[in-house]
Amino acid sequence: MYDILVIGSLNADLVVRTPRFPGPGETISGEDLQIIPGGKGANQAVAAARQNASVAIMGKVGQDSFGPVLLDSLKSNKVDITNVKLEDSATGTATIIVDADGQNSIVLSPGANGKVTPADVDALHIHAKILILQLEIPLETVVHAAKWGKAKGMTVLLNPAPARQLPDELISTIDYLLPNETELSLLSGGSVKDVDTAESAAKKLLERGAGHVIVTLGEKGALAVLKNETLHVDSYKVKVVDTTAAGDAFIGGFASALSRSLEIKEALKYGNASGALAVTKFGAQPSLPIQEEVEKFIKAHATESKN
Repeated sequence: MYDILVIGSLNADLVVRTPRFPGPGETISGEDLQIIPGGKGANQAVAAARQNASVAIMGKVGQDSFGPVLLDSLKSNKVDITNVKLEDSATGTATIIVDADGQNSIVLSPGANGKVTPADVDALHIHAKILILQLEIPLETVVHAAKWGKAKGMTVLLNPAPARQLPDELISTIDYLLPNETELSLLSGGSVKDVDTAESAAKKLLERGAGHVIVTLGEKGALAVLKNETLHVDSYKVKVVDTTAAGDAFIGGFASALSRSLEIKEALKYGNASGALAVTKFGAQPSLPIQEEVEKFIKAHATESKN
């Protein structure tokens, strides 16, 4: 049995750094283009694997030059790629602009990710403690995979990104729904601006059947809204270089902590530390921290808070 199974996207991230985001119709100069392994599914798989969780991923890449790069990155991070299939199409890509403040703007081209089907899920002969899903593969497949994982006794986590409306049949299947502020605003139909509005919005998703709602709030930390309890943990203050994959780092760290049976509050802290470390480095998968870094970071900040 694996600790974590990820069913999701694998993308080649085409990244360029610029002083600022261009305006409509504007051309500006940037640094050299970099091709970096990414995709929310692959990022979250690597993030968890770097916390020494045993991880497998199911998804698709195209028969082009990008596919082998993505698979080699996963293999080098000890992620089982047995269930990643080749598709007669382009590999998924994400064109990412990163400004001088480390903020990013992303355009996705799904490619082979758009061809992951419910039949592909049914063909899996694998079991894990935790199933992680996102929304960069077809929604029909995500709904089917959530029900499939639940039927097999897995704890099902869903990162509802990219942001979109979701049916109740999916939300009610999810044990841990992990949106950011933007995604939570869309799902709840309200405006999420702070911890209080995030709590109110998350409770609406509990009413729709979600087991737990874990909200990433950036510099405002992270919030867990449970049936009978709300937990908030502060963020860690770090110098931001690139926010790409910060949410994926949080999810991988949080899921790995759950797989080790940590309490939710400790898992929140672990996810926060993972995300904080990720924004201090450039790129998606290259920025994801290893377990020793996260544990050292948490220990150092715990010592600082006592001084």
